[in-house]
Amino acid sequence: MIETGGLLFAALAAAFLFTGLIRRYALRTNLIDIPNRRSSHTLPTPRGGGMAIVAVFLIGTGVLSALGVLTVNQSLALTGAGVWVAFIGFLDDHRHIPAGWRLLAHFAGAGWGLYWLGGFPPLQLFGQSVDLGRFGHLFGLLYLVWLLNLYNFMDGIDGIAGIEAITACLGGTLLFLLTGPDGAWLEPALLAAAAAGFLFWNFPPARIFMGDAGSGFLGIVLGLISLQAAWLNPALFWSWLCLLGVFIVDATWTLWRRFQRGERLHEAHRSHAYQFAARRYGSHKTVSLFVGTVNLFWLLPLATLIGLGLLNGIVGVALAYLPLLMAAIKFNAGGEEKSR
Repeated sequence: MIETGGLLFAALAAAFLFTGLIRRYALRTNLIDIPNRRSSHTLPTPRGGGMAIVAVFLIGTGVLSALGVLTVNQSLALTGAGVWVAFIGFLDDHRHIPAGWRLLAHFAGAGWGLYWLGGFPPLQLFGQSVDLGRFGHLFGLLYLVWLLNLYNFMDGIDGIAGIEAITACLGGTLLFLLTGPDGAWLEPALLAAAAAGFLFWNFPPARIFMGDAGSGFLGIVLGLISLQAAWLNPALFWSWLCLLGVFIVDATWTLWRRFQRGERLHEAHRSHAYQFAARRYGSHKTVSLFVGTVNLFWLLPLATLIGLGLLNGIVGVALAYLPLLMAAIKFNAGGEEKSR
């Protein structure tokens, strides 16, 4: 019998303690995020706290693998891709890596993870399981790299990235409990616990930021867990698209509008919907908590209906995304920023 409560509490406590140690290290070594005109914060703040999530989840992954919850291939996918992406992010946090090289490294990490998971799983399309073949593998690469990068883009105000990870993983935990094999739910629950330990330090007003290492790691691991879930039940891919809907819609619509204006897509900016909302309401906490509320009370019910086969996946995702897109448009996501 797996002592699940003890494992998850240990992960939460370890992430909390490790984040505190990283904060002390960042202050001592001057690993500080200095506000500029593209920032959503006003005070110099230590960064790199997301490494606590990385370390705790990877150690926990080893435990789950030893307990037989994860297969060897699943463990290799998560560990290899996660460590590589976190390493690239760590280097970028300390010294800038050109965008082209960083993107190439992201594709390498995504390719590793996709390979060990067996490629992109068949999709459930209107009741039929469809294997997309090589196109599916290409789509899988783009999907993982986009999730990795959009998580970085969306980590722009206090608490939002941690709350997104916790609520999405709680949704994934519920879906595995309802539809997955015994013990599978521990994987997203472990990631939620690690993110919760970090969130204590990052909750508005943040005392440390996640950094590229943590945000990129969360993006690719969430993507890999969603593909792993889809291999178990093809409908769960659509469920995970629902759970991650706030980040996917805001980041994608923002990127599209910036692309239309010919802006450099890799440059820092403050034109996401959540950033406009935080400035309008003068509160990071309000926006971050609202994102968590939307995830739990709008996206999770739809994701559950899809996972249980009570709602078509494509229809469910469209239904989930419509109000999110309307909100992105309302808050001018991707619009030109007014000078400060």
